[in-house]
Parts: sequence; C-alpha cells; structure tokens
Amino acid sequence: MKPAKKHILLSNDDGIDSPGLWTAAEALSDLGYVTVAAPRDHMSSTGRGFAKDSDGRIAKKKLTVKGQEWDVYAIGGSPSQSVTHGLLEVVPQRPDLVVAGINYGENFATDNTFSGTVGAAIEAASLGIPALAISQQIVYEDYDSYHKDVDFSAAAYFTRFFAQKLLEKEMPEDVDVLNVVVPDGATPQTPWKVTRLARMRYFRPYVVREGKPEDTGYITFNILKDEEIPPDNDIYTVRVEKMVAVTPLSLDMTSRVAPSFLDALLRAK
Repeated sequence: MKPAKKHILLSNDDGIDSPGLWTAAEALSDLGYVTVAAPRDHMSSTGRGFAKDSDGRIAKKKLTVKGQEWDVYAIGGSPSQSVTHGLLEVVPQRPDLVVAGINYGENFATDNTFSGTVGAAIEAASLGIPALAISQQIVYEDYDSYHKDVDFSAAAYFTRFFAQKLLEKEMPEDVDVLNVVVPDGATPQTPWKVTRLARMRYFRPYVVREGKPEDTGYITFNILKDEEIPPDNDIYTVRVEKMVAVTPLSLDMTSRVAPSFLDALLRAK
C-alpha cells in the first residue's frame, strides 16, 4: 500500500502575488499536495498579529505552477490569520507541515517578533503543526516591493531541503519552528549552519518627521554594518560567513534563568 501523500500549507507575508511564494510553491510541489493560503495584500512586519479591521474574505485565484493551474486562496487578513483561516476553512484535513515564505528580505535576530513570515510559522506551531519560515536576503533599501531581479533559485532549493527534513524527521520537543535565512548570492552548494538568534536589533529604527510632534512622521530603519555584528549568531552566519542560517525557534519564551534563583532575587530585602 502506498503511503499517504504529504500535505503542506504554504503562506507568506508579502501577499498572494509575491514571486517568492510562487517559487516556494513550485519547490514544494513534488514533496506532496500543496495548498496555498496567503494574505490578499502585502502584510510585511505584522508579526503574529490578528488585524482587527481585516475582513477575513477568502477569494479563490488561479496560479500556474510547473505548467499546471492551481487553485490558491487569497485571505483578507494578516499572515497569521491566513494560516488560521487556511487551517480551519481551506484545507480538508490537518496538514503535515506549514511553510511561510519565501520572504523578500532577511528575518534575523530579535526583529523576528515583528516578521509576518515568522509570525505565520509560529501561528502554525502554536496549533501543533511543524513549521518552516524561510527568507531571502536582499540588497535593496526597499523591502516592500517585488524586485523582479531577485534570484530565488537557491532559496527554493533550501525551502524544499528543509521542508523534506521536517516531513521526514521528528524535531526535538523544544524546536517548534525552523527559521532559515538564505544569503544573497547563495547557490544550492552554499553550506548551511545551525545557529542562534542574535540578541540585538538588525533593522535599527529611527523617526523621520518634518515639523512638530503632531505633524506626520514615520519610522524607518538602517541596517547593521559588518563591523557591528558579533560572532556566533544568525546575522553573522549570513552576513559575514555567507552561509545559510538555520535557527531553531521555541514557543516557550520563558527565560532560561533558574526559577529558584530569580525567586530568591525578587524576595531579597
């Protein structure tokens, strides 16, 4: 008897029209049945949030993958909402894996908490489903556009590679999401490395405002310089070592401090 075909739910935060999403769909298509449920609109930097003003509408669209037309689902909501609507309303049964990406731009360090791509993967993991978040480093200042000349071929290879690992192997109890970042200029031969999140900001915020505080202002960012990056973390792996960073993420955000030590510290006079 043939084993049941694996089922993958694919989402992202760049929206249903993102070439990175289409590339991931193609890369995953020979691993099993892929259902695409992604935000209707571009929803970067929304973390795991559920937008209160989302309409939750589900529109079926057509996507051509390897010469075949697929039904895909555009969701009126954030990435995490897209995953939840996908799991509760779109897929016929619980999928074996949720993949979020391929994201335009690298998801690093403490900035992961506002990444919609990582948020979508965490949402899946919170519902007990193994999840992969994958992003492609880009060298543009504008992270919110579909740059047509971004080469996703290496990211496609690593999407399939790590998705297959998650389908075949049971991860340790404290590994709920694999966050994978592919360097700009990578190839399928680029080495990968299991690493940890840098305990720092990667995108450093600053405010642009002309005039008084009550006038319009917006928050933008600049990026760490190479000489500011300490070793032994995901940023260093990609930016300095030029390797693919593979970071295991846990839903347990409890500090690793010994509870007895902290209890004593808090009770001390």
